[in-house]
Amino acid sequence: MRLVIFTEPQQGASYNDLRRVAQFAEEAGFDGFFRSDHYLTMGGDGLPGPTDAWVTLAGLAVQTSRIRLGTLVTSATFRLPGPLAIAAAQVDAMSGGRVELGLGGGWFEREHAAYGIPFPPVGERFDRLTEQLEIVTGLWTTPSGTPYTFGGKHYQVTDSPGLPKPVQSPRPPIIVGGHGKKRTPDLAARFADEFNTPFATPADVPVLFDRVRQAAAAIGRAEPPMCSSAVVLCCGRDDAEVRRRAAAIGRDVDEMRAAGGAVGTPDEVVETIGRYAQAGAGRLYLQTLDLADLHHLELVATAVAPQLG
Repeated sequence: MRLVIFTEPQQGASYNDLRRVAQFAEEAGFDGFFRSDHYLTMGGDGLPGPTDAWVTLAGLAVQTSRIRLGTLVTSATFRLPGPLAIAAAQVDAMSGGRVELGLGGGWFEREHAAYGIPFPPVGERFDRLTEQLEIVTGLWTTPSGTPYTFGGKHYQVTDSPGLPKPVQSPRPPIIVGGHGKKRTPDLAARFADEFNTPFATPADVPVLFDRVRQAAAAIGRAEPPMCSSAVVLCCGRDDAEVRRRAAAIGRDVDEMRAAGGAVGTPDEVVETIGRYAQAGAGRLYLQTLDLADLHHLELVATAVAPQLG
């Protein structure tokens, strides 16, 4: 099982906070450092304010050397597909080929209203996401010297040179995730290298994974996307430390456990991770909410990760 540190900086984090966590995660041996793509806090004052996901990743690309970097997930409502393809390809080059693009339809209406971003109905958001996945992958994979054209309902691309190309070949990994029963599995089967189930229990994820595998088989895809999950992290050396860390992020220990979180002592967290592995997850995103508590990550790196084999 590969472990990724997953942050929610809209809750209150500066670039320096994120850099410190990403560099520590790299030194500690984690597989990746990912961040959400949101512009508004979901509780609290959010100070010092939001940071842009792709500006952040560009900075981290040159201030880290090994760790994978990505979004979970970029909202299709935030960016046009052409500029998104350019930005992600540039950050991929800046990182030496370590970028991954999680792309979703967007869901948080209040942040759109707060920053003047159009928020169409859910059906249109899925339509736009579909076209964005088509365009971004098309721009990246069309051979240099061959113009790329796409005619969709929401986006039209005419004779694009499709530059710059990303460093990774044929392109950076694409992540699609969610709990949807039809359109999400279909999009994952068509476009994704990885399908992610955010905050679903080990008992729930096999059904979600199976939908994607079935959708991949239906279109003749030989190898379905790798499957992964995202869970909240709250680990401590003993129950008192677990509860102290839960209080620091304003969460209840029992509630997090019931939701499938990686919660408890290192041995308990290892057991939970094992349940996700048995369910078919190959990578686990550990939602880390207290970015000042680097001892938390150190505990996972030294007392949890070595037990995973």
